[in-house]
Amino acid sequence: MRRLTLATLAIALALPAAAQFAKPEEAVKYRQSTWTVLNQHFSRIGLMTRGRMPFDGRVALRDAELVEMLARLPNTAFGPGTDLPNDHARPEIWTEAQRFRELNERMVGATAKLTVAARTQDLDQIKAAYGAAANTCKECHDAYRSH
Repeated sequence: MRRLTLATLAIALALPAAAQFAKPEEAVKYRQSTWTVLNQHFSRIGLMTRGRMPFDGRVALRDAELVEMLARLPNTAFGPGTDLPNDHARPEIWTEAQRFRELNERMVGATAKLTVAARTQDLDQIKAAYGAAANTCKECHDAYRSH
């Protein structure tokens, strides 16, 4: 099952955004849904790092792996024509596309480091990697997310 999921992900990442979505509304729904799922898994790791949920290394690793995979997905859904009203994205995503992609790549890198830390099962390493990943999320939200 995991191989099928990774193969599907590889195909999705290889397709240009226009080929993935028949309508701009589908791209918006896709990226919002992806962020929602990513946030659920990322938040659970955060609860563990803050002691608000018992630490379970297996859960932390599974969540970190999912966050790493999911972090790669939304960027493909910010193509031309997807800057629709009632979205949380600021217009600067499209006018500053290069910077947005760079911030996204930093987040992808930070989530990969979170997975590496989670594999150690060392809560202190996970806390440090979680904090770094959370900072990349915040930086992008501050610049490109309207509330």
